[in-house]
Amino acid sequence: MEYRNFDKLLADYQNFLVIQAENPDGDSLGSALALEDVLTELGKDVILYCPVDIPKYLRYFKGWDRVTNEFNYKADATIIVDTASEVLLSKVLKDPAAKDWLNKNPVLVIDHHHDVTDDLSFRHDKIIEPAVATSAMLYKIFVDSKLKISSEAANNLLAGMFSDTLGLTTPNVTADTYQTATNLIKLGASPSGIEDARRELMKKSPEILEYKGKLIERIEYYLDGRLSLVHIPWEDIKKYSDQYNPNVLILEEMRMVTNVEVSIAIKTYPDGKLTGKVRTNLPLANQVAGYFGGGGHEYAAGFRVYDDYDKVVNEIINVVGKLLSSRHSELVSESDPKILKQVQDDKIVVQDDSWDDQ
Repeated sequence: MEYRNFDKLLADYQNFLVIQAENPDGDSLGSALALEDVLTELGKDVILYCPVDIPKYLRYFKGWDRVTNEFNYKADATIIVDTASEVLLSKVLKDPAAKDWLNKNPVLVIDHHHDVTDDLSFRHDKIIEPAVATSAMLYKIFVDSKLKISSEAANNLLAGMFSDTLGLTTPNVTADTYQTATNLIKLGASPSGIEDARRELMKKSPEILEYKGKLIERIEYYLDGRLSLVHIPWEDIKKYSDQYNPNVLILEEMRMVTNVEVSIAIKTYPDGKLTGKVRTNLPLANQVAGYFGGGGHEYAAGFRVYDDYDKVVNEIINVVGKLLSSRHSELVSESDPKILKQVQDDKIVVQDDSWDDQ
């Protein structure tokens, strides 16, 4: 593969701004850090930008603290990683000065979400290809462009791949994915080092472990046990989020309960905002979130709305029930728009914020 847009950008510009969406995850962070390392090795000046603070559960990535939430207008060019969706850059685009800057300066989008419509309203070039992770794409771009990949860059790329594939276990992982991981390990990436750092960060205080028990008691089951829901009110967010993200604390275990196919953690805020993180055992998380104007991957997605909690729960039960019925009885493709059409009669009004709450 040839990546002329990427090569031309590096040849023509000196100062780079690397942007992550406002729902940063391990893939976007690993990609941004690897880009910083590779571009710095070329003598480029690089600023890493994200409109929100990097979530605490991602701070096992070495260098996470170099990501700033102040837009850098001194850059010559921008590289956006892991998204081509306007809604995931809404905080940036609400600033007229930043939007004007993006329109007037070269922007390159690198993203692996090939099945998501590129709806960015500012001028940009793009490299969007099917891949397990943007970090996996970047490895191939670096190799094709004959760029040096240091051990630190390799480690961040591998950690990004691990994050988006749940440790190389998702159904989209192929032999090529493992070959890329092998090549990164040869370059100095350490799977055990990544996992040790992640586990150290994920350690829980006795208070958090006690809270987890309370969350487990709150789980509700619907649709004959195929849907599990848990509510995380604002009081919990204030009290515990500084120590541990309640979503991360509970969702994977909810998904692993017998018969459960869809798990959703719902947070509620004083301003009426409600966010949902969706994890599934079937490839339909993006459809559940998409009904509410959100999005994501087939097995992990999220949404954000402003509406009554009970109404949203009823909508979720209705949407998930119809999606599961369609999948089990008709084996309809997960990308078939007919499925969403069946369940969008009374669609909730969605604000123009990011879909994934950290």
